Amino acid sequence: MKMTIAALSLVTAFSVLAATPASAPDPVQVNAKYIQVKLDNPKVRVFESVLKPGEKEQRHGHPATVVYVVSGGKVRNHMDDGTVKEIEWKTGDTVYREPLVHWAENIGDTTLRVLVVELK
Repeated sequence: MKMTIAALSLVTAFSVLAATPASAPDPVQVNAKYIQVKLDNPKVRVFESVLKPGEKEQRHGHPATVVYVVSGGKVRNHMDDGTVKEIEWKTGDTVYREPLVHWAENIGDTTLRVLVVELK
């Protein structure tokens, strides 16, 4: 029984570590001019990110997140593996994302405003 609990604890610890991109910078620190933290507690961190047309973020990582689009726009997402995806976010879109490392740029002509809920 003790061995099973210890093994489960190790698996849980490794799962949590694997879910957080440890090698990537914290978005709140490297993109402070675009981000305003709304809530930070042991369970979640919630922040608003605002990118005006032409603005580009610095590379950063997120654990699993939920993104809610307050004001839509067009973004080019640069993933850590070298892939690039263009996304048209519509106001009201809500998306779940697995942990990732990326940076984004606003390639549209509207200000993009999203709420990001990072699960801890």
